[in-house]
Amino acid sequence: MSDIVVADHLGKCYGTFRALNNVSFHIQEGECFGFLGHNGAGKSTTMRMIYGLSTVDEGCLRIFDRPIHLTPPEIKKFLGIVPQEDNLDPDLNVLENLEVYGGLFGMSHKEARTKGRKLLALMGLEEKAASSVESLSGGLKRRLVIARALINDPRLIILDEPTTGLDPHARHLVWQKLRDLKNEGVTLILTTHYMEEATQLCDRLVIMHEGLILAAGSPQELIERYIPPYVLEIRLPIHALPADFMAKANKTGFEALQIVDAIFLYSHHKSQLSDTAGNLGVPLEACFSRPANLEDVFLKLTGKGVER
Repeated sequence: MSDIVVADHLGKCYGTFRALNNVSFHIQEGECFGFLGHNGAGKSTTMRMIYGLSTVDEGCLRIFDRPIHLTPPEIKKFLGIVPQEDNLDPDLNVLENLEVYGGLFGMSHKEARTKGRKLLALMGLEEKAASSVESLSGGLKRRLVIARALINDPRLIILDEPTTGLDPHARHLVWQKLRDLKNEGVTLILTTHYMEEATQLCDRLVIMHEGLILAAGSPQELIERYIPPYVLEIRLPIHALPADFMAKANKTGFEALQIVDAIFLYSHHKSQLSDTAGNLGVPLEACFSRPANLEDVFLKLTGKGVER
């Protein structure tokens, strides 16, 4: 597969604040590529460079094999944008929102209406065509925003926190629609706080922190590279643990990690978790054993809990 976006040593400063520091990555055509990180990690700065709201001040950015300083209209016409906040027009009904947006890309009213109806059917919204935007649930609004992003047949869709605020059912519906788009050959760029979302959707991703890329790879590659496969969560307040708990855990072969008021013990041997928990002075009912996941990698590399 060819690279549709290539970033080489990107840097960005806002006054004395360095938002990006020597950031490099490449995104292949037809994949879903993710950016994980807390607010201020550099995700939004990177996205703004790609879709043309911020200039490339340091390094090189290539989109569709063209070097970019500020993404021009001839590149933007191949992009679809799903912003974090729904910015639908409440004065227009569902179909009209698509028709007006299509007009921005030079489509006739008839062409935009025909394409809009097809997109509503694609997103399961055909029965809502004449409904007001305000009558839609949060999940339906997100699907409408995704439909709007497809009106110009984009080759690349940028999704900024696409399921924030949605209930689990709506989130899974949006995930499936995004999988369908990827299966049709559309390239997706995803920023998210949800580790499960990244695991479900991303072929590859980067973890960003304070303007740096800390790690890159597929979700499974990152788990195997940075974390032993088995995890024991200690569900007790820190003050309730024995004073020498962390030292004992490390001596028994665990990799122990404390994040704020949570303790995680990692091991390459599943039996070690249950066999030695009691020896550490912790009651078994306060221990929860599970496989390692992407959130564990995030916790270890950034040293911070995941924002909720």
